[in-house]
Amino acid sequence: MIVGVDVGTSVTKAQLVARDGRTGPAHEARSTLYTLPGNRVEQDMDEVIGTVVTVVRAAVADAAQLAPDEPVEALALTGQGDGLWLRDARGRPVGRALSWMDGRAAPVLEGWSADGTTDAVFRRTGAGMFPGAAGPLLAHLAAHEPDRLAAAETAGYCVDAITQRFTGERTVDASDASVPFLDVSTRTYDDEALDLCGLTDWRGLLAEPAPPGALFGLLPKVAAELGLPAGLPVSAGPFDIPACGFGSGLEKTGQGNLIIGTTLACQVLAADPAPGSGEPAGMVLATPYTDRYLRVMPAMIGTAGLDWLLGMLGVRIEELDALLAQSPYGAGGVTALPFLSTSGERAPFVDARARGRLDGLSPLTGRADLVRALCEAVAYSARHCLETLGVAGDITACGGGARSGEWGRVFAGVLGRDVHVREDAVGIRGAARVAWDALGTAPGTPASSFARVSRADPDAVAFYEDGYHRYLDTLEKARQSW
Repeated sequence: MIVGVDVGTSVTKAQLVARDGRTGPAHEARSTLYTLPGNRVEQDMDEVIGTVVTVVRAAVADAAQLAPDEPVEALALTGQGDGLWLRDARGRPVGRALSWMDGRAAPVLEGWSADGTTDAVFRRTGAGMFPGAAGPLLAHLAAHEPDRLAAAETAGYCVDAITQRFTGERTVDASDASVPFLDVSTRTYDDEALDLCGLTDWRGLLAEPAPPGALFGLLPKVAAELGLPAGLPVSAGPFDIPACGFGSGLEKTGQGNLIIGTTLACQVLAADPAPGSGEPAGMVLATPYTDRYLRVMPAMIGTAGLDWLLGMLGVRIEELDALLAQSPYGAGGVTALPFLSTSGERAPFVDARARGRLDGLSPLTGRADLVRALCEAVAYSARHCLETLGVAGDITACGGGARSGEWGRVFAGVLGRDVHVREDAVGIRGAARVAWDALGTAPGTPASSFARVSRADPDAVAFYEDGYHRYLDTLEKARQSW
């Protein structure tokens, strides 16, 4: 068995994955997200690590019931990416962690966009930066809190912060390190990219990426806290987006994956790390497999915007499918732009000023039309991202939004192809797959089974083809006015 852990932005989950694919109960613990003036969003590293201890202990207790004849083979970690988790030489936090949702570095990014820095870095590493990425955050701290950087030994991420506390190893997974300074083909940092961002003097804060297949040993004291044996192998990554991709069964180049969660992440498996082209947005990630890369567009939109709208309308999420079924294709003439994050948008374009809107309202507009318009707009954005990435194969979907059958049919219609929906701890399954591969004992069972297939209705495909191009026209005009 593998103990899989997924450390989300505010919820940490853990459960056992047996070699035959069965999973134990999911255990959850919440951590605090501090939203502060100045567009700051922070987390307490010690609190987050405490949630990991809590859920792992609970998951380990399920071992006898799930597979009494199987030993626990490894602890597999995945979790939120980006942001900045500063640590001293002992792995202790140097101030609160800066979340990937943090917006304090937006002025830095605006300056870099104006002077060509973001474009130049993108051409070198394939990483489009946004305010919550490590590059702008480091530059902001270098300008405003240099003493804080001087007190740190490591500027890392969520998963490697936990890894250091659990194993004593100063390391980072190559997927996390990919944004924005890594040459993913060589898995070494691009010194020119660091220099372009004015961060050469802080190069020493970046831990060297762990080689593919790296495992680390659980420290005795931590092992006792977790209820696991000392020295148990720990697999530290990839972070949650690639973990969901591999947990969804990405194996062939050209296959795509949608993570319809709080935000919408679109990714495509590729055989080469093509240099960045087009607008400087998205990212190219190194993966646990040396001959495979992930091209990713992690949009800021997703179920968070839908939750806001449902809350405004006094509608429960359980009513979503019924509402979508009540409104026809095109939502009775109502259209939307779905950019409802205070941080703006980061894929397939970057603009901190991006904001949402609803058009075509009339006295005949009902709640179902408003909800459908927003859901269609999110699907249009997904197509925009996937087309930019060059998807050519099957598409899978996972995440909370993928549980809606009606919304799944909207995605299928907009994308013009069937969408294979996967459920049941997809990120944890992806982390477990990577751990088993590193151990050399891959169980040979599918990473996850299809829950269902959302079919592309021909009438919907024809309707949404026109709707998608109208969406792009509206978006282009809106971008000029933000």
